Amino acid sequence: METIITIVGFLGAGKTTLLKFLIDSFSKKGYDPFLVLNDYENAHMDAQQFVGQMQTNSIKALTGSCICCSGIVELRNIVNRIPKREKGITLIEANGTSDACALMEFLGVGLNDRFLPPIQISVVDVKNWQKRGDYNELEANQIQVSSLLVLTHLGNTTKSRQDTVVKEIKALNPLAQISTMEDLNILLLPELLPTAGTVQKMEHQKAHWSSCSADLPMLPHLECIHAICRTLPKNILRVKGCAQINGESAYTYFERNPDGEIHIRPFNGVPITGTKLLTIGPGSSPETLEKTIRQSLNASISEKKQKP
Repeated sequence: METIITIVGFLGAGKTTLLKFLIDSFSKKGYDPFLVLNDYENAHMDAQQFVGQMQTNSIKALTGSCICCSGIVELRNIVNRIPKREKGITLIEANGTSDACALMEFLGVGLNDRFLPPIQISVVDVKNWQKRGDYNELEANQIQVSSLLVLTHLGNTTKSRQDTVVKEIKALNPLAQISTMEDLNILLLPELLPTAGTVQKMEHQKAHWSSCSADLPMLPHLECIHAICRTLPKNILRVKGCAQINGESAYTYFERNPDGEIHIRPFNGVPITGTKLLTIGPGSSPETLEKTIRQSLNASISEKKQKP
């Protein structure tokens, strides 16, 4: 029977990094992974980042639907249509605000009998754990129905901070295994069982956030990406996109995490939906995105004119 692993975690916790690690590790052990990606806006952009690791017919992007509720039927149908493989394993990355309790409650209902009951991994950002303000409840909810908790962002954190986070997540889910990515034994993952822990359900609508996207024009230089990320309101918790810089043939992927950190890296291939700016969180609106793009471009042009 085939194992299904869902991966949850707050925005920017490191789900994609964990996924890439798991895909590489399982492939080296002879597994044939199938990947399902869910996001509010343009999951195809995220899916393209895995093309170098997997065949495109083994990746499915699910955009716009919340897989913990409105998208659960579509997700279930996608899983049931996954081709049988000799040594298959299915990995599902939920969007960063999924109601993990609802997802695990409904996902296993109606799956083909060739699949084992789904298990869940929660990615825990040690640096920012329970520093989310109004979203602490959502972050805590995500680990309560997980069989494994993977600690990330340990860099620049003290041993005391790490011990505190481990103590708090153990209190919320005493039955889950805890590991760092470096210490993770992937061969044990198919042997995990669904958690039998106690779950404190939250109001489901707290997992539903606004999101939107806007087309990005050709950017004159890389600094425009930093300007866009800095200009967007802080209450927009997740910023990401794909841009093309003037004079460069390759595309550039960028993201701003909830803590404000900006990460930029090469994009894999050509974005099938074109260059985009995407945001998730309160205040996301096409007007805000378009205004930010204009302001950043104008500031960049003015700055360039002032330089000798």
